[in-house]
Amino acid sequence: MIGGVWRWLMLAPAGIFVTYVAVRGISESYDNEGFPEALAVKLEALPVIFPVHMVTGGAALLLIPLVLYLRGTRWHRLVGRIAAVDIAIAGVTAIPVALVLPVTNMSAAGFAAQGLVWITLLACGIWSIRRRRLFAHRAAMLMMAAVTSGAVFFRVYLGLWKMVGVPRHFETFYALDAWIAWGLPLVATATWLHLHALRRHVS
Repeated sequence: MIGGVWRWLMLAPAGIFVTYVAVRGISESYDNEGFPEALAVKLEALPVIFPVHMVTGGAALLLIPLVLYLRGTRWHRLVGRIAAVDIAIAGVTAIPVALVLPVTNMSAAGFAAQGLVWITLLACGIWSIRRRRLFAHRAAMLMMAAVTSGAVFFRVYLGLWKMVGVPRHFETFYALDAWIAWGLPLVATATWLHLHALRRHVS
């Protein structure tokens, strides 16, 4: 009982922050007065695609944890289908948002790669569940969740940079952040899944 309470106390701040990022992303699709210039120009160039991406991307941060939480219940499939449609839209729109008027070419490549990996893992998850390959489906969905978490880590790293970074190196850091924010969680999750599969095989 006590262990469960401590676990919830540890997870609560993360859940609150993820919800904040999601709600802010959704709200900024229409309330964008305080946009930094790099995003404002994208909004001007992509007046429909950019808001759609912001809304669906923010919703994905809420839907994916909900789908994982509902695993094993009758709601899992319904919410999973809603999440799949949302993620497909967010992933497709991520690519033009990344490539149009980027801060740097490397940052554009990082964000576009994130969108492509997102869509690929979604497709793998759908393909696996249709063939009743439950472990492969779960692995794809967990890795997709890891890629999604990049939206949160990107902002965390950016906030840390603003506190301790050197301004003249901002573009270099921004390009690096566009890759590691989602790349590190993906590698960590894939490694954990691989080790878990090895333990299952040995046992």
